Amino acid sequence: MSSFWNIWIWVLTLGCLAGCFIILRYCLKNFAGVEEGESMGHSFDGIEELNNPLPKWWSNFFLATIIWALFYIAWFGLGAWTGISGWRSSNQGILNIAESKAKTAEYLAKDSGVLVQYDREIARANEKYGPIFDAYAARSIEDLATDAEALKVGQRLFIQNCAQCHGSDARGTTGFPNLADKDWLYGGTPEQIKETIMHGRQAVGMMAWEDALGGEQGVKDVAAYVISLSGRSVNADLAKAGKAKFGICAGCHGSDGQGSLALGLPMGAPNLSDNVWLYGGSKRAIEESIKYGRAGVMPPWSNILGEEKVHVISAYVYSLSQD
Repeated sequence: MSSFWNIWIWVLTLGCLAGCFIILRYCLKNFAGVEEGESMGHSFDGIEELNNPLPKWWSNFFLATIIWALFYIAWFGLGAWTGISGWRSSNQGILNIAESKAKTAEYLAKDSGVLVQYDREIARANEKYGPIFDAYAARSIEDLATDAEALKVGQRLFIQNCAQCHGSDARGTTGFPNLADKDWLYGGTPEQIKETIMHGRQAVGMMAWEDALGGEQGVKDVAAYVISLSGRSVNADLAKAGKAKFGICAGCHGSDGQGSLALGLPMGAPNLSDNVWLYGGSKRAIEESIKYGRAGVMPPWSNILGEEKVHVISAYVYSLSQD
């Protein structure tokens, strides 16, 4: 935290507390010009206004909350100061997972004198639920995929960590694959799914082909041929011209466009002969893919979730494509 924001937080917090105390003291004084309990000279509908002070219980309780706030600040800290207890909500100033793990090990040491709430909660959760995940990890993914309780756990983990990209129903969106079908870029066996989640995927990448195809017309020709592979109607002349140029695409997608998996090479080149499109199957979207190229990235989750939790998520994802 920068010095500016540290000072800003201190001034704002202590200023509010001081303001509350001043207002309370002001309201406890008698400025009405008449004795307490006497009439203020106002009445309405038979109800007369009296100069009554604030209730003692209310004003004392208000003062107690201010004193409690000061104690709370002293114990838990404020801004960059961690307070008497050394409490922190989470690791601060970390730049990568390795630094986070190093600080976690340091803070969890009994003699560190620092209490990091997040790390403590994770440690307690691992102590309580670790044996459950160890038991799941000892079973095969195929077996877990038939266990209703294990799938509930896998679904919760998926929603917490994977739904941001793939959706809560795992059906994906543009640029993020649907995990509930049987179309896989890197293989859909239990082992391949787990490998993908554990280590992530860095696409080899499809380069931009506009120049290699001779310009915009070449892109349109190849796009027409690709669209025809999935049985859709296209201009026959364009498709014929595109087929002649498709040879430069066959190295990854195969001569019939069925993708790298059909060639026994799980390198991420999709099947172009079906109607499953990661970046859109419209004429415009396909032309953009050919013209500008595509390259997707999925981060590895092994260091974040650990192999045991990845094992359970893999079972859940595998089960989605078996229905």
